Amino acid sequence: MAHPFLVKDIAFQASLSTATVDRVLNGRPGVRRQTEMRVRAAIAELEKQQTGAETTGSKLAIDILMEAPERFTAAVRDAFEAEVATYLPTIFRCRFHFHEVMRPAELALLIDRIRLRGTDGMVVKAPDVADVGAAIRRAVEAGIPVVTLVTDLPNTGRIAYAGADNRAAGETAAYLIGECAASQRAKVLVTLSSSRFRGEEEREIGFRRVMRDRFPDVGIREISEGHGTDIATGSLVSSVLVQDPDINAVYSIGGGNRAVLAAFEAAGRDIRIYVAHDLDADNRALLRDRRITFVLHHDLRTDARCAFRAIMSRGAIGGRALVSSPSAVEIITPYNMPTAG
Repeated sequence: MAHPFLVKDIAFQASLSTATVDRVLNGRPGVRRQTEMRVRAAIAELEKQQTGAETTGSKLAIDILMEAPERFTAAVRDAFEAEVATYLPTIFRCRFHFHEVMRPAELALLIDRIRLRGTDGMVVKAPDVADVGAAIRRAVEAGIPVVTLVTDLPNTGRIAYAGADNRAAGETAAYLIGECAASQRAKVLVTLSSSRFRGEEEREIGFRRVMRDRFPDVGIREISEGHGTDIATGSLVSSVLVQDPDINAVYSIGGGNRAVLAAFEAAGRDIRIYVAHDLDADNRALLRDRRITFVLHHDLRTDARCAFRAIMSRGAIGGRALVSSPSAVEIITPYNMPTAG
């Protein structure tokens, strides 16, 4: 596996030990296929970073940490890499640390390692749990600007939040579903990736408030902890469909929409209305094929722009947080879908 990088740098990027990386690089036995793939992905990421670092101009190296499904992190990567070019001659070198599922203690350790190694800023999509919050506060106390992405952590000292108004997004979903389903017998399946994310909780709060106030006859059933991954989400949906024969609508807060649809199809169940979040590649295809009804979308490039501007405004560190407006939530149908990229 040819590469020009130090083993310790690959290990850091892959969140593995140097001994494990050394075993992979030298083809020694006893290495899982998944581990080998992580090392290859880390080398590929370092190659991208090196290419960006060779550009002339003022450079800011920032670390973007996310616990999210690959379909969403791919969209985030595209948005940040596209937005970088608009800040020339300032060069943002983005180092991506993406994991579909990560234990809070592991994420906190990664934040600490980045703090100790050094960075010009962190952009974090993380669960609202004690270990992660404490790690972010340590980074802030060390003078590192931290921006939360998509889901907020307001009690950590972060300098800005880049993302949509999640409560308004949940209220919008309730309006769409309620207006469609209220005149008929309906029950909505609300799917969260995990209750640990404040942004998802805010979407659910907004959704339930409007449904309670305006559409009290529409039932709600909730599932959580599928982490937006297809296998876990599909299994949860299949189980709840067996238990509840009345579910005929979906508000997908946490993703995994192909798996949700597959579970309904396997059960021979129809969906009257399906509202999802984020216009990633999967959701574009599902919306185009009329398998989901609406996508609530906000522009990730706007979020990237907010993050870059906040990190460049380093004077906010040690003072009050920057004032930033949430990204606008758009209702996307097959007829007003923005072009990819």
